[in-house]
Amino acid sequence: MDQHPAIAPGHVAVVTGAASGIGLAAARRFASAGMRVVVADIDSDGAERAAAAIREEGGTALAVSADVALRADIERMKMEADRAGPVTVLMNNAGREGGGALFAGEEVWQRTIGTNLWGAIHGIQVFVPGMIAGSRPAAIVNTGSKQGITLPPGDTAYNVSKAALKALTESLAHELLDTGGRVTAHLLIPGFTYTGFTRARGATEKPPGAWTPEQVVDALAEGMARGDFYILCPDNEATPEMDARRIRWAAEDIILNRPALSRWHPGYRDAFKAFMDGTDRAGKPETDPDTG
Repeated sequence: MDQHPAIAPGHVAVVTGAASGIGLAAARRFASAGMRVVVADIDSDGAERAAAAIREEGGTALAVSADVALRADIERMKMEADRAGPVTVLMNNAGREGGGALFAGEEVWQRTIGTNLWGAIHGIQVFVPGMIAGSRPAAIVNTGSKQGITLPPGDTAYNVSKAALKALTESLAHELLDTGGRVTAHLLIPGFTYTGFTRARGATEKPPGAWTPEQVVDALAEGMARGDFYILCPDNEATPEMDARRIRWAAEDIILNRPALSRWHPGYRDAFKAFMDGTDRAGKPETDPDTG
C-alpha cells in the first residue's frame, strides 16, 4: 500500500496518548514502517509497556512520560525525539473525556481543554516550526471527534475542546500551504472505537458496533496516503452516508436558521428522522417548534 512520504524508515514519529487505544495502534503502525517511535503518555508505566511491546515486535521505540497540557513536558519530549532522529510525523492523539455537562466545575473544563486542545497547540508550536524549516516531507495528525462537529448534548467540555481542535487543525492546514504540500495536516475523526474510554464505561469486550483501534489506524494510513485532510471513520453502526447526513444537518442549522442543536430539539425530531431516512430534505418541523 502507498503511504504518506513522511512515514519513512529511520525517521521519527511522535505519538501522544500512545500507551493504549488508537495511539498505541498508530505507534505500532509507524514502527512497522521502520520509523523510530516516541511513545508519549501521561501514564509513564503504560508508555514503558507500550514501547517494550513495540520493541518485542522488532520495532524501535522510546517511552516518554509527558502531560501534554504542560508545554515544558512537550519541549522535553522534543529534546528526546530529536536525539532519535528527524521528526517527520507528529500525532497529537492524547485526549480525555470531560463529564458533568455544561455546568461541570472549572477543574473539569481546565483539565479537558488542557489535554484535548492545549496539548495539540503545544505540540504544533514546539514541533512544527522545525518541520517547516526542514526539507523532509512531514505530517501532523490531530485526533478529533465527531462530537466536535455535531455537538451532541451531554459532555459539553469535551465537545467544545474537540470543536476547537477542528478549527485549530483547519487553520494549521492553511498555514502549511506555503510548504507546497511537503508538510501536511490531517484531522482524524474516529467513529465508535473500542478504547480505554469504552472500557471505562463498563465494556469488558469490544461491542459489536465498535471498530478496533487498528481499523481506525488503517483508515488513517489510507487517508494520509491519499492526501486527505478530513479522515472521517465509520464504524459498525454508522455508515459514511449516515455520518454525512448528520454533519450536513448540523451545518444547515445555521443556513436554515433552525434552533441550535436542532437534531435533538423535540420540535424537529420527526424532520430529522425523515432527513436521515432520505424521505425529506427540507429539515423543517411539521409544527412551530416553539409553540407546538
